[in-house]
Amino acid sequence: MSSSQMSRREAGTPAAAKAGTVRRRSAWAVAASAALLATTLAGCGGDSSEPSAGSPGEFSGRGPITLATGKDTTGTIQGQLDRWNSEHPDEKVTLVELPESADQQRQQFIQNAQTESDAYTVLNLDPIWVAEFAANQWIDELPAKEFPLDKMLPAVVKTGEYFGKQYAIPFNTNAGLLFYRKDLLDKAGVQPPTTWDEMKDACADVAELPEGKGVDCYAGQFDKYEGLTVNFAEAVASAGGTVVDAEGNATVDTEEAKKGLQFLADGFKDGTFPKESSTYQEEDGRRAFQAGKLLFHRQWPYQWALANAEDGSSKVAGKFGVAPLPGLDGPGKSSLGGLDLAVSKFAKNKATALDFIKFFSSEANARTNLKVTSAAPPYAGLYDDPALRRQFPYLAALKESLSSAVPRPVVVQYGDATAAIQESAAAALSGSKSVDAALADMQRNLSAAIAEKK
Repeated sequence: MSSSQMSRREAGTPAAAKAGTVRRRSAWAVAASAALLATTLAGCGGDSSEPSAGSPGEFSGRGPITLATGKDTTGTIQGQLDRWNSEHPDEKVTLVELPESADQQRQQFIQNAQTESDAYTVLNLDPIWVAEFAANQWIDELPAKEFPLDKMLPAVVKTGEYFGKQYAIPFNTNAGLLFYRKDLLDKAGVQPPTTWDEMKDACADVAELPEGKGVDCYAGQFDKYEGLTVNFAEAVASAGGTVVDAEGNATVDTEEAKKGLQFLADGFKDGTFPKESSTYQEEDGRRAFQAGKLLFHRQWPYQWALANAEDGSSKVAGKFGVAPLPGLDGPGKSSLGGLDLAVSKFAKNKATALDFIKFFSSEANARTNLKVTSAAPPYAGLYDDPALRRQFPYLAALKESLSSAVPRPVVVQYGDATAAIQESAAAALSGSKSVDAALADMQRNLSAAIAEKK
């Protein structure tokens, strides 16, 4: 959620970043997710930003490096670095934690790149930033053949590509899931919903129970940050629409997009979404769900382990289940989130960086991450592992969600694109603009952001 996030340089020449300082992850943990682009790169950038042909650059130099990543809310990354550092005392990796907010992470990554600083060696990026970073020549092309990409989910591998070249390696992937209070649904005699109407009906049934008192219906990531882009994109996709089409054109002036945004706006009007969720990011909603305040929560898989904690931090441990997101007429569609590992163009000790990415993105490490943090692995085989399925029953729902997940728009000027989406979506959710007016503004501003590179 997520999954689950730097500005630009035209043909290698620095240009001022126009990406607004919109708050926050996704994030678009996550994430997660503004639009639906089934193809990866077509129509999203002009020839001016296409990298020149040739093999990846030389990765030379050995010694200490840094890993720059968003705030580690799982508390597990340092333990992984300790394993590497114990075996590589002369090539230690130092963790550089950036803010929890994806938008703030992106801003700091951009500032580091624009100053050509070597402070960050390996970058743990939201996949939707890879095109922007590659186009601006802020990250190096990687030797794809040295990584087991054939064992990973193809759609996840593509998140690290730009013009057919591999610039980043998946560390994990992500798809949005519906966390629900199984104990309360069982008590009310209802099944996990597959449509928005079914979800509202389930909330009404649970509200009639004594146990349902004080439990709100649903929340997602609705603060004005990347998470809102993800949630908006998912709502549009779940209503049958797209935010950006396969030709790279903005497509939010459609009935499908209107139905998606209307669902979100109506949720605040009719009380389906609690008012306080208008400022929820991933961790805010997680805390509310774990406190027993939500019947349904749209969240990335990492919530599974934390919500099941038996140390007293979660009131819902053992009481919840996980299902694919609901949609307008049937199961919805998630945005594709995750984190991809890249090497800064300006870093030192790149040979060490390459070896560290091989370690950090390995199947063994992905298996460990799944067991410890419930993070979604990029390796296809882990989803069908019988032992893992017994330990993590939600893997079936996650695999289903990933199979239909859609990437956010691959736009080189991504900062401008996500800002356009967030601004208009937030106005509709707050009621300061009608859904029609918000989408008209979004269509115009999103088209302008896309046109900047055409």
